[in-house]
Amino acid sequence: MSDTAGSGDADTTTSEGTSEGSPDEPTPSGSPAQLTRSVPASPSDPAQLTDVSTEPDRTEPRSRRRWDLRRIVVDTRPLRIPAYRRLWSSTIVTAVGSQLTAVAVPKQIYDLTGSSAYVGLSGLVALVPLVIFALWGGAIADAVDRRKLLLVTNSGIAVTSVLLWAQAATGQRSVWVLLGLLALQQACAGANQPARSAAIPRLVPAPLLPAANALGSTVFQLGSIIGPLLAGALIPLIGLSTLYLIDAVALTATIWAVWRLPPLPPLNGAPRRAGLRHVVEGFGYLATRRVLLVSFLADVIAMVLGMPRALFPQMAQQTFGDPPGGGAALGVLYAAIPVGAVLGGLFSGAFSRIRRHGVAVAGSVCVWGLAIIGFGLSPWLWLAAGFLAVAGVADLVSMVFRGTIMQTAATDEMRGRMQGVFTVVVAGGPRLADLLHGTAGAAVGTSLAVSGGGVLVVVAMLAAVVAFPIFARYRSPDPHDPVH
Repeated sequence: MSDTAGSGDADTTTSEGTSEGSPDEPTPSGSPAQLTRSVPASPSDPAQLTDVSTEPDRTEPRSRRRWDLRRIVVDTRPLRIPAYRRLWSSTIVTAVGSQLTAVAVPKQIYDLTGSSAYVGLSGLVALVPLVIFALWGGAIADAVDRRKLLLVTNSGIAVTSVLLWAQAATGQRSVWVLLGLLALQQACAGANQPARSAAIPRLVPAPLLPAANALGSTVFQLGSIIGPLLAGALIPLIGLSTLYLIDAVALTATIWAVWRLPPLPPLNGAPRRAGLRHVVEGFGYLATRRVLLVSFLADVIAMVLGMPRALFPQMAQQTFGDPPGGGAALGVLYAAIPVGAVLGGLFSGAFSRIRRHGVAVAGSVCVWGLAIIGFGLSPWLWLAAGFLAVAGVADLVSMVFRGTIMQTAATDEMRGRMQGVFTVVVAGGPRLADLLHGTAGAAVGTSLAVSGGGVLVVVAMLAAVVAFPIFARYRSPDPHDPVH
């Protein structure tokens, strides 16, 4: 079956799916990594050059398989694929390194200006180029060899990290130079992310995509915990400027891993230029794919209505007894969600056996909302942290299956643009949530603002599923389906 944008090809493999010809569930074929293992491997088919089983072992007695711990712990089968293993391994160091820079930039801005307003401005300076270049970078990722684009963008991130180190090490005092370098680095990061995510389905067979996404998300969440803690410990010992240099050195691991990837040219023809017209084409494609639309909507619902981090400082002091200067409760609140996500990732072995991806997303978003309700009503810190950890697990599940839906429900020539939109949604949602929850918390109090937001998450997600039942019916592609 062809892999042409706007062709209206549909996924016809499920008994509960839509009929052939519907544009809402485009066929996931067209990516070499998604062909069944009965097809002979070819040099352009890297995922099939490895002996990776995509099915659980069915030779053991059913009772023994039921209690096998390997069925619930993290599924590492994607790591048997050399290209993906190298790419994933590089993220272990860069996930931490990027967090070092994420701490160093606002700390240096505050040291230079003594103003939290400038620190807040840095968030806007970072967001604007990230949004613009994520959308444009997604179009570029669909038009050129994704491996080459990853090499260029990762090199750009590394160079800006070196420049950040140089300006800090030489005592440069201009906050505008620092903000300019931050904007340049975020532009490179925005163009990098769509290409990286869109490359994974070309490296990993479709049945293992949930496992691969769980591995990547777990490392990312772990980095968000370890990185800031490490930055806080290292600044007094080696100085702030060295954090930038560590990040730059760590990025060389990513550049090496990308260099070792197989070529990832467009499947539908020769590379071409990508302009505004191709970005608009991506939005037109998205408008006709309700499964993809609802996957984006699910993230907006969860993050905008149910991310209460803007209220953490007030709740830490007023609800959980932190002193005015800050205390342990604030750290616990900020750490609880990523800790829960890491724990969820460590026990994500069942993800590869879940085919009802739409149900998995909707269910996890509802669990997120219920956990946020519990957090908002919790009078004790330990109980609040527990609910936030549950929310973290739900967030990881939602993240994994939303990513997998985008990688399987979109044709290969549109994956970059869909990942670009996904990057914008992920980056913008929590910032809108900060504004919404901060305003609501000041108006009605923190408990009602947080728990009310959780209620809205559950109601809105259920309403979306009722309005778009195709989303709940969406299944992952069957690995035993014939190749079209």
